[in-house]
Amino acid sequence: MSQLPGVYTAKKKNGDTYFRASLTYRAKHISLGSYEDANSAHAAYVLGGQILQDSSWDISHFHSDSILSFEKWVSLINFRDNGLYIANPIYIRPKFFYYYFSPSHFFIFDRDDLFYYSSHKISRRGGHYFVADYGMQVNIMSRYGIKNYAVLDKDYRFINGNTHDFRYENIEILNAYHGVSSFFRNGKMYYKAKIHLKGNYIIGVYETETEAAIAYNKAIDYFKKAGVDKAYTPNYMEGISPLAYANLYSSIKISPKIEHYRSE
Repeated sequence: MSQLPGVYTAKKKNGDTYFRASLTYRAKHISLGSYEDANSAHAAYVLGGQILQDSSWDISHFHSDSILSFEKWVSLINFRDNGLYIANPIYIRPKFFYYYFSPSHFFIFDRDDLFYYSSHKISRRGGHYFVADYGMQVNIMSRYGIKNYAVLDKDYRFINGNTHDFRYENIEILNAYHGVSSFFRNGKMYYKAKIHLKGNYIIGVYETETEAAIAYNKAIDYFKKAGVDKAYTPNYMEGISPLAYANLYSSIKISPKIEHYRSE
């Protein structure tokens, strides 16, 4: 251990020395990071202690040249205020929590999602946000029933207009199925099914979302029979018995252009 409080020496694989900073708060041992010199590690230890002891320090006080990372800053403040240490940059409120990317950029989630995001770090690539789950990259939108092809305000919407507010009460799915969109005609809701193959084919217009979703599946089957080699994803129909599905499937009419399509 270094002579400076909160500083510990360690060795890299090549034998070089580096310095780790850590502290203990409420019987919790917290690693603050690794540094090239002892003075930087000690500065991190001092700053971490100040954040934990002084409730006037908040997330807005973070600056880009801080000796502590932003994630660690958020974790310390949350531990101080809420008594729960979480490695990911989460700050808990009574009924929801913030997941921070920067002081001004954060998502809002329901408390029911706290366990999941405490153990799943959100990463960004371009405008997409995803987590690593069972070795796969999972778009967080899919957790809320939003398909990867979905269009904002057409297939789903955020009720309060905040596209970073993922509380369940704030997300409304408008079109839940592949190839299905809704529209009003003469004050009544209808559902249009369409499928893409070198352009869009209108499968038909239906009175229920279920009929439109099954019509999409039926169109896939016709294309496959015609020799179309394209990996369409059929709609999974939840809450409908196999018999009811079969009856609807046989009775639903689809466009003759699809029924008589022949692959070139």
